[in-house]
Amino acid sequence: MKCPFCGFGETRVLDSRVDSSGFTVRRRRECLKCKGRFTTYERYEFGPIFVVKKDGRREKFNREKILNGIMKACEKTPVTLDEMEKAVDNIVDTLQKSGNLEISSVEIGKLVMDQLKRLNEVAYVRFASVYKDFREIDQFLEVVKELKSNK
Repeated sequence: MKCPFCGFGETRVLDSRVDSSGFTVRRRRECLKCKGRFTTYERYEFGPIFVVKKDGRREKFNREKILNGIMKACEKTPVTLDEMEKAVDNIVDTLQKSGNLEISSVEIGKLVMDQLKRLNEVAYVRFASVYKDFREIDQFLEVVKELKSNK
């Protein structure tokens, strides 16, 4: 690591800490030449993730789209915004840990459904009705029966 004060190429680490998100390491460093102290931050660098739509189109992954879908499904339920944000964080974390640079919209939909099932059953059914493109009442009944049998 190059010293920002004198440009010398050797420093020593005085202290390292991981931040609360677990994705950033903060390091206090000291230049071996001028004794100047400075802080560096190391973060994971993830490549861009592309979503492969049902029709084959590809678009850049957008966290906000996931959050908006979850917010619509959770309208008029007791689910807090903080809980919704955590659900989205879990989905994004799963996608990034997969290491795949392309993921199908179907796979993302399954991840959203898994999170909603844990958050609120009504939100789960709402999202499922759009995600699975329900056209008949029997499709709703199947989802409700599935939820009841898993209890």
